[in-house]
Amino acid sequence: MSFTAILRKSASAATPLASRLVRVGQRDYHSALFSALKRQVNLPRKSPSCVPFLQRYCSAATETLRPSSTESLLRVIESEIKDAQENDDNDRVEEIPKDFPFKIDDNAGQQTVILTREYEGELVKVEVHMPDFVTGEENDVDYDKEQPVQSSIPLVVTVSKKSGTCLQFNCVAYADEITIDSISIGVPETSEDEMAFDGPNFHDLDENLKKGFHKYLEIRGIKASTTNFLHEYMISKDSREYMGWLSNLKQFIEA
Repeated sequence: MSFTAILRKSASAATPLASRLVRVGQRDYHSALFSALKRQVNLPRKSPSCVPFLQRYCSAATETLRPSSTESLLRVIESEIKDAQENDDNDRVEEIPKDFPFKIDDNAGQQTVILTREYEGELVKVEVHMPDFVTGEENDVDYDKEQPVQSSIPLVVTVSKKSGTCLQFNCVAYADEITIDSISIGVPETSEDEMAFDGPNFHDLDENLKKGFHKYLEIRGIKASTTNFLHEYMISKDSREYMGWLSNLKQFIEA
């Protein structure tokens, strides 16, 4: 046998063996690679220890830089209280005139003041409401009447007889002037479900009749000197009530 033939035979015999070795090596390599990847995938993922700290720090910094809505509201309320304290009307007490004909019943926290007196067997009761202020702005002008609107105080005057029958006047007090809007008669026997006739519009009445009712109220103490004092008194009360309202509001928000 020639040397070349021997080499071809050896090569032919070695080729299957080499192929098997290559295939075995590939399987081992793929198996090892797959196992390594699998172990890497199954490894627990650990977050950097600094992340939670940074999250907490950023959250705390945000809360410090951005105050809560409650804190902002409290600062506004405290500013309003400071402004109200600087107002001269806040602690001003109106001195009651010696000839003032009514007893004043003024309870803190209420928006009305009750005046009472007796006159020739009648009970005169006046419910005084908070004043309607005029600020002097353009909106405070009544163009229909072509004159400035004045600050005023709504009044409800009730004159009662011992029998229980009463006259009720809805009035508005301006500076040195009192107007009557309506008059109604109250009867004790009237059921709450029944609607009493309030009478015609006061401004439609005869002039002499209107003058007579104004005189009727005047002799019972409803006159300009009384209502002018009440105007100043109610302005002071409005300031005190506003201050009390702010203080109560602050206490509620802080609780």
